Amino acid sequence: MMKNKTSTQTSRQERGDVTREKLLTSSIDVFGRYGFDGASTRMLAETAGVNLQAIPYYFGGKEGLYIAAAEHLASIIVGHVGDLRNAILERLARLDGEGKTMSAEEARELLTQVAQHMVAIFVSRQSESWARFIIREQMEPTEAFERVYANVMGPMIGMAGRLVATILGEPPQSEHVRLKTLSFVGSILVFRMAHAAMLRQMNWQAVGPDELDILRRHVAELVAALGGEKEGQP
Repeated sequence: MMKNKTSTQTSRQERGDVTREKLLTSSIDVFGRYGFDGASTRMLAETAGVNLQAIPYYFGGKEGLYIAAAEHLASIIVGHVGDLRNAILERLARLDGEGKTMSAEEARELLTQVAQHMVAIFVSRQSESWARFIIREQMEPTEAFERVYANVMGPMIGMAGRLVATILGEPPQSEHVRLKTLSFVGSILVFRMAHAAMLRQMNWQAVGPDELDILRRHVAELVAALGGEKEGQP
């Protein structure tokens, strides 16, 4: 009897996990398309294919689901970039611990890896719903933006800033480095945020393997150009 009760509890827990996952995944797209105010709880439940009462049961209401969706989005993105980010941060920490400085050449190589990895994510179909959600939060930031920024955007921009600072030979916290880093990140984000314009400008129907190779070479050139303007100054 105890075994059957335990089995029932496990099955209920698994169903609950599936329901939560459906709501989190689909709500990123729904909130991104219609915004918080435009997305009704009925719309959110029907899109996820779950009972309407699942939203208050698992998340306490629409606002709770919205914040949880932002955290879920952050965890998805971290799942795509986490290994590379951690490897670079560990390398920087090891050098800091040894009192050594990373060479500009190594910084360029690592930043190129990051940029090429990110552009591949940004042009994927999967990132469309992410972009809609984040763009809305960029326009009118809420607590959801704070979750995404704290867990993904802030750490990634900070890491890129360390590499940019090394390439430029300047302090990471200088305004010049921070602005340079934001400009560099923006030059890669444009491939998602202005995806339709990119396709039209390049006369591409879609981004396949050949087009992605072109973009990867392009972002490598962007990294190579960092600091080049200094060399040309008298």
